[in-house]
Amino acid sequence: MISVEEALERILSYVDRLAPETKPLENALGQVLAEDAVAAFDVPPLDNTAMDGYAVHAADTAGASEAYPVRLRVSGELAAGYLYEGAVAEGEAVRIMTGAPMPAGADAVVPFEETDEVSRAPGEGAGTFQKGAETVGVLKAAAPRANIRDAGEDVAQGDVVMPAGTTLNAAQIGVLASLGQADATVYRRPVVAVLSTGDELLELGKPIEPGKIFDSNAYSVASMVREAGGVPLMLGIASDTVDALTAKLHEGAEADLLITSAGVSRGDYDVVKDVLVREGKIDFWTVRMRPGKPLAFGALKLGTGGEKRTVPHVGLPGNPVSSMITFELFGRAAIFKMLGKAGWQRRQVLAIAEERIKNTDGRRVYARAILSERDGRYYAALTGPQGSGILTSMAMANALAVVPEDVPAIEPGDAVTCLVLSP
Repeated sequence: MISVEEALERILSYVDRLAPETKPLENALGQVLAEDAVAAFDVPPLDNTAMDGYAVHAADTAGASEAYPVRLRVSGELAAGYLYEGAVAEGEAVRIMTGAPMPAGADAVVPFEETDEVSRAPGEGAGTFQKGAETVGVLKAAAPRANIRDAGEDVAQGDVVMPAGTTLNAAQIGVLASLGQADATVYRRPVVAVLSTGDELLELGKPIEPGKIFDSNAYSVASMVREAGGVPLMLGIASDTVDALTAKLHEGAEADLLITSAGVSRGDYDVVKDVLVREGKIDFWTVRMRPGKPLAFGALKLGTGGEKRTVPHVGLPGNPVSSMITFELFGRAAIFKMLGKAGWQRRQVLAIAEERIKNTDGRRVYARAILSERDGRYYAALTGPQGSGILTSMAMANALAVVPEDVPAIEPGDAVTCLVLSP
């Protein structure tokens, strides 16, 4: 058996960041920029108003108050998306909407609330603005540049707005859109083939049969692939024969990573290791952890005819919890590396154990836990029985409590390290 760290190192050594692709911006969420994003122009491109109000000469409003308003002639109106023809002369004001470019000559904006527009609105009630008046009374002096957003305030022309390696989340995509970029050059998402093995498995939608179970692993693992940023390719179920499994595996020849579940322990019908040896090579097949000890890893030569591709293969255990936890620790990290993403590691916190977590055989234990926060401290309670076939225990967990190999048990009140799976 090898350690969790060594298993992870070997798996990551087989995978690399994938080639870049250019795709529509709206489809690039979660992917990583393959080149710097450089601004071709200022954002915003022109000085514009941050408020609805009046564009004025600040000097014209000196001394204005509610008792002694300064009255200015309204020379025009300007909405966002348009330019003002001409310039604002002394003693004039232009009624202007948020985002509209500043008219020439104006150096401040007086918000509607600081004018007499509201009080002039006949019979409309408080807070109603009246447009179309020939003059406006300014009730408060404006400082130069008041309520103006400068050109280039957000982004200056020539700036590297986002360097290569940036993950495109909603805000980053918004920034690229503000630069007029319809496409983004990003590292390709890995296609991950997902295959379940076992004569006991049934496809969803079929009637239940004695001795059979529905294939849950394919759906939980495929969902984890998608959650990590990969594209799952569902290969279905392979029966427990070398020929049947081999044929199914070759259907995933174009994938970047192949994930199987079951068939990797020491049973007479666990054939994944046999196929790995026959169709490629096996690197390791047991890891010092619980659950998830029977984890196989290697590379397969897949394809038909003379052209075959080498595809890295992770053989997950068949028990549903073991399958999910081993994918969490190893498969997710491999997908992140292929995406060009850093930071695949889950956040770790120290929590107070609320019950005993035992370690019976010197393996690293990953216990399903419910992490909560009270009085500024974290607490970890188990989700219930920890059998590797109890899939509902994963559905309840928001963390994994980790018991090191050399610790026989975590007792109630002890500190325990927890990997945070979800908020």
